[in-house]
Amino acid sequence: MLIIEAIDHIVINVGDVELSANWYEQILGMARVDQRAASGEIRTSMMFGANKINLRPIGASQDSWFTARSPEVGSEDLCFLTMADPAAVAHHFKTHDVEIITGPVTKAGARSPIESVYVRDPDGNLIEVSSYR
Repeated sequence: MLIIEAIDHIVINVGDVELSANWYEQILGMARVDQRAASGEIRTSMMFGANKINLRPIGASQDSWFTARSPEVGSEDLCFLTMADPAAVAHHFKTHDVEIITGPVTKAGARSPIESVYVRDPDGNLIEVSSYR
């Protein structure tokens, strides 16, 4: 039987790689990594912990970026974990002029209840930053 253990990386479609990379770096504290692909183009990834998000420009061809059947910008709903207190997360967003959609609010996490604050990235993706109690 096949058993999935973890996610290695995810790919999100973005309207502007630079704008998105800067937001994830400045607002969520992720590290930007640019690498040259076999095609010669530069690909941008955001690293945090042992995780990676590839930022795929929405105009990229299916030949150079093998991706979902119907790539769309702003259709993601991502939850990130932090050790920070939810009030500190909300304060961080407010000090960076990032509109809070809702939160802190209790939601169902993978292991147990989590306290979440919701915002949107530059493409409108719903970003949930959560901490376990």
